[in-house]
Amino acid sequence: MQRKPKFRRKVCSFCSSGDNLIDYKNVETLRYYIDSRARIKNRRRTGVCAKHQRQLTKAIKRARQMALLPYK
Repeated sequence: MQRKPKFRRKVCSFCSSGDNLIDYKNVETLRYYIDSRARIKNRRRTGVCAKHQRQLTKAIKRARQMALLPYK
């Protein structure tokens, strides 16, 4: 009987790099956290901690308001 492989939890990229500032003007970084339909990816998929996920969500919504990111 084979064992299931254990998956390691992803480490938050913002916590590990020490870059705690998430800016709505940094569109290249924010594009990584939205999918092809312009929906925000969940924490399980991106591996971001809860604190930075909230900051990402605010930054993405702010960038959408400023027309830097698409709604659809």
